[in-house]
Amino acid sequence: MIERVETGDGRIVRIAGPVVGASGLDNARLHDVVYVGEVGLVGEIIQISSEQATIQVYEDTSGIRIGERIQNTGAPLQARLGPGLLGQVYDGLQRPLEVLAEKTGDFIRRGLAASPLSEDIYWEFKPRACIGSYLSPGSVLGIVTESHTLEHAIMVPPGKGGRLVDINSGKFKLNDVVAVIDLQSNHKVDHFEVTLCQSWPVRTPRPVQARLAPREPLITGTRVIDTLFPVARGGSAIIPGGFGTGKTVVEHCLARWADADVVVYIGCGERGNEMTEVLEEFPILEDPRTGEPLMARTVLIANTSNMPVAAREASIYTGITIAEYYRDMGYQVLVLADSTSRWGEALREISGRLEEMPGEEGYPAYLAARLAEFYERSGKVVCLGSQEDETQAAAEPDVRTGSLTLVGAVSPPGGDFSEPMTQNSMRVVGTFWALDYELSRRRHFPAINWTRSYSLYETQDWYNQNVGSDWFERVRSASSLLQREAELLEIVQLVGPDALAESERAVLAVARMLREDFLQQSAYHEVDRYCPIEKAYWMLTIIMDFYQYVQKALGLEVPLPKVMDMPEVGEIARLKELPTEQAEMNIQELSKRIQHRFAEFGIQE
Repeated sequence: MIERVETGDGRIVRIAGPVVGASGLDNARLHDVVYVGEVGLVGEIIQISSEQATIQVYEDTSGIRIGERIQNTGAPLQARLGPGLLGQVYDGLQRPLEVLAEKTGDFIRRGLAASPLSEDIYWEFKPRACIGSYLSPGSVLGIVTESHTLEHAIMVPPGKGGRLVDINSGKFKLNDVVAVIDLQSNHKVDHFEVTLCQSWPVRTPRPVQARLAPREPLITGTRVIDTLFPVARGGSAIIPGGFGTGKTVVEHCLARWADADVVVYIGCGERGNEMTEVLEEFPILEDPRTGEPLMARTVLIANTSNMPVAAREASIYTGITIAEYYRDMGYQVLVLADSTSRWGEALREISGRLEEMPGEEGYPAYLAARLAEFYERSGKVVCLGSQEDETQAAAEPDVRTGSLTLVGAVSPPGGDFSEPMTQNSMRVVGTFWALDYELSRRRHFPAINWTRSYSLYETQDWYNQNVGSDWFERVRSASSLLQREAELLEIVQLVGPDALAESERAVLAVARMLREDFLQQSAYHEVDRYCPIEKAYWMLTIIMDFYQYVQKALGLEVPLPKVMDMPEVGEIARLKELPTEQAEMNIQELSKRIQHRFAEFGIQE
């Protein structure tokens, strides 16, 4: 909650859309939250000069007049963090939309506020720390069961370490004191009372003890991602693509199937119907990992295109602050931002109203810096408080590691990847999933272009150890085959397929199998919508082994049409529909039949 302090009231002297000029805020600081006008619209000070302060208002300023009062809270925009976040739907300022809808109906009244977390619920607090122990910032005091599958750690707030002098157990509300810590600073002892919730400025990254190199992939269940372009736990990725290429569907699949403990979905400036689909589907979808409703591990930030433009910028920071909070508990968190282009448009509009010098295509000159600051809040970390043995019962120190994986959708106008948002995002992320309009027009989904996409994360060792020792070789061979196909298709467009040698036509035939039978995946098929990495390995293995057999058959002058007419080719195309528990056995049996079939041509393994 924002605590109000006596800083003096100001007056409105200028109004330009969501940007308001104020005089009389003598003690104001940059990024202080203010209440504008008689309605009490929420705003934030974004510029201070000798004569006036410039305020970015997060609500519609229609009807506000010159001379109306502005009240300063003396605190920055903060997120309230505690039990009850999961399953909630917030706007960009962390106002609970369901609570606001109950008060005002479908259209939210301006200036309306509500607590982000319910203050009437009792939570069962189970202590994990002992009286008399020294607790560093970030140490776990106790546990609250937030859902059937997730325990919510009540942590010492950053910067508040000290000796634990009192701790209670039982049922408490959010603002009830559960522990007391003696803070020692400058030879003075101050008592600090810990409640079940804490606040944190959304524009300030939460501190960590150490950062680790992200080398373990985030398994998503999407074959083209997990196989060719994996994103690491704690890594960052972007999904650029034009209208209709499937950005939102890919992010929905990631939210449902990715191997993450907590998902924070930020709908930043998206169309209302797309956000409505999320709000309607997520509460009824079953989490495949736990069997619970998907919303039980999800936080939704909804800031649609018809909401105030200025709040889009805040929504990005609100969502990632909530994600960092769960990361600090030691969880694997996935943040999905859809779409960062709308965030960039909000920056451009605010910058124009501030009369700042425009950069490329009218975006502010600091666009690249803002994007870098945002994506750098991802990472795999050693959490604060991990150096201490909080229970004093274990021989080994308690080390908590958590990760925050950040995936942002980008909507370049006309699918032009050379525009500033895409280019500046590419410079700071480790994975690039380029959605292709031509693939989507051919109904090839996910429409991730395998020649333009890339991943910079070194995850090969994990795959080789946990999936198959030959995984990297298989993936490299498949990538080479797809690249060779792209080169041959250019030749075909010039001289036709008859000019190709038999071995080159074999490349096209097997590459087509790789594209249609492996990379193509339906998000709506009961079985194929999620593919475990083990099944993906066996599917890739049999296709690449088949390619090796085809090459040997051509060497013995076996006609290519005779090889491709084998009934086993059609069985390979149907492997994606096999249930997971049957996949490995059936694929191995099919592999033996293929081996026997080529043996009839005189080809031995």
